[in-house]
Amino acid sequence: MRAIAVLCMVEVHTAAILPPKGITVGHPAAFVAAAFGGMAAPMFVTISGWGMYHSARRRDDEGYSSADWMRWLLPRVSVLALCQLLVNLLLNVERGGRFEWHTPGVLTLLAIAAMLAPLLVRMSIAHRTALMLLMGISPLLLGNATSPDLGWYERVDADGVSEWISRLLWNGTYPMLPWLFYVFLGTVIHDLGNQPRIRERNIAIGLLATTATVFVAVVEEVDWALTSGEAVLTFFPASMPFLIVSGTMVMLTMRLLEGEEATGGDPSTGERLAFLEPAGRLSLTIYVAHFAVLGVAAIAIDGARLDIVPAFAVTIGHTLAWIPIAVAHERYTPNLSFESLLGRLSQSGR
Repeated sequence: MRAIAVLCMVEVHTAAILPPKGITVGHPAAFVAAAFGGMAAPMFVTISGWGMYHSARRRDDEGYSSADWMRWLLPRVSVLALCQLLVNLLLNVERGGRFEWHTPGVLTLLAIAAMLAPLLVRMSIAHRTALMLLMGISPLLLGNATSPDLGWYERVDADGVSEWISRLLWNGTYPMLPWLFYVFLGTVIHDLGNQPRIRERNIAIGLLATTATVFVAVVEEVDWALTSGEAVLTFFPASMPFLIVSGTMVMLTMRLLEGEEATGGDPSTGERLAFLEPAGRLSLTIYVAHFAVLGVAAIAIDGARLDIVPAFAVTIGHTLAWIPIAVAHERYTPNLSFESLLGRLSQSGR
């Protein structure tokens, strides 16, 4: 799941830097690319929330003291913050990229999730479900505070401390409200891991809600999904229907891949997808490193557009290339990664 999520993020980011000629936002190819991107971040954050919660629960069972928790948290928060800064610098707007160096993003969100993990393990599933639902309706509660009219370059910029905080909390690219929805979803999925039938009922409810969003789009004669603008599902800012639909798709994808694994059996694909596992274990490094590649590409093309076939080939090639790179990395240079750095920092803090 983590590998699929990070590879989908590579795909959509590459497509954004190398958009082909003649492809507008309404083109079917653009919709397909955006669909992968729309699923990638929710899946990535959900799986990250699942993993952080799982790790924190194990440590809570070991009876971690306050000092132990700090030694566990500081390396994670520090590495994630460092990686966010690197991402912003590697694809900076001053060199044809997409980010300002100082603004928060998805890795900042994961750093906040890490800080919350010790608290989440002491909360009941009912309380975490309530928080998830609160995050789910937060777009309605916030209203215009989410700044739906902000353009991309305004959303990734911040003029002063107060604006930076608002980008972090509610109107940035991945603000806490509502994106913590996926973190809480990951913890709930974790606790329902041995109860697939309950998850299946929730997926069925989510699919009904997804169908309703399509119906609303048809009746209201508006687009069903857009990255931003007038649509039922929007990514920037994340609308409540988007949270419901993407959360449902994340649960459905996990359930389809899982097969009987949760109850002691085999995953649905057996070992056929095992070749993706190194990419999953290297997801943070891949996430940062692919922006280095795209930063060079942005400078090289300088706003030019490729024909559709070369653009498609480069996008798919760049996405798939990280699979063998991850396999080779794990075999020959396993210590050269942010994951390895995090492990060493955690060990030294004990």
